[in-house]
Amino acid sequence: MLNNIEFANPEYFYLLIVIPLMIVWYWFNHRKANAELQVSSTAVFENSRKSIRQYLYFGLPVLRLFAIALLIIALARPQSSTSQQDVSIEGIDIVMALDVSGSMLAQDLKPDRLEAAKIVASDFFDGRPNDRIGLVIFSGETFTQCPLTTDHSVIKNLFKDIKSGMIQDGTAIGDGLATAVNRLKESEAISKVIILLTDGVNNAGSIDPVSAAEIAKLYGIRIYTIGVGTIGMAPYPVQTPYGLEYREVEVKIDEELLQEVTQLTDGKYFRATSNQKLREIYDEIDQLEKSKIDVTEFRRKSEEFFPLALMAFVLLALEFIFRKTIFKTIP
Repeated sequence: MLNNIEFANPEYFYLLIVIPLMIVWYWFNHRKANAELQVSSTAVFENSRKSIRQYLYFGLPVLRLFAIALLIIALARPQSSTSQQDVSIEGIDIVMALDVSGSMLAQDLKPDRLEAAKIVASDFFDGRPNDRIGLVIFSGETFTQCPLTTDHSVIKNLFKDIKSGMIQDGTAIGDGLATAVNRLKESEAISKVIILLTDGVNNAGSIDPVSAAEIAKLYGIRIYTIGVGTIGMAPYPVQTPYGLEYREVEVKIDEELLQEVTQLTDGKYFRATSNQKLREIYDEIDQLEKSKIDVTEFRRKSEEFFPLALMAFVLLALEFIFRKTIFKTIP
């Protein structure tokens, strides 16, 4: 963008003092140059008027004055600056580890825990367009649903296919964490984060959650854990010979384990007892993990004296041509 004009050598503006001096010189010189003729009567000149050519003759000094003024401004070296911001965004790499065990079908969150988690997580991703995001799902076993990517539409489409029962049932929190760590360990992002959401107790898998958290700490990965489920009892769908029935089941979340995991990595544990609370948790995580933006501003200067020098040359040329042709005088 073109900023205000700056001058590299503003001291040359002192030369502009010659302009008023030249005007005074032209005025005195013009008075002395007038011819004198003695006549007996001036009556013959009463109705005479000056021609346009006579008026234009006085424009010759004006052309020269403008040309000299332009040359002085050109000597001051006017420069225009072009400024631009080179924005480099250091995004955060985030892997979500999502529990898809059968207990995630409980309906203390609406329509159920799993669907509520998918909806809120999708909104969370939309608010972080500069981050790479990956998805790991776990139950009795675990696998990577989507590696780290900036194409969030891919993750949102894969979210639609996630459902409880797609893998062996159980709650392998340690394996889920370990798989997420494996996805982040080679990352060069300034911040690496795992968001683990579960509603149960670690009862499957081959890796202890605390051991997985210690590995995450070695790689500089921060873990946020979310225990999803109300306090007390929750309605859970059960298939019976008479159709689908809802029975109240006890909500069991190993909060002590989830807190220990987060403390090891300077993360934080949250408890989501409702859809609104889950949304507030993601909002808080969003505030805790902000992208770092480094802005490098540079300015490029361009010399602008040439048009002024060219205009001065044209004016001097016109003044010379007119003086030697149309306004030529005979001594």
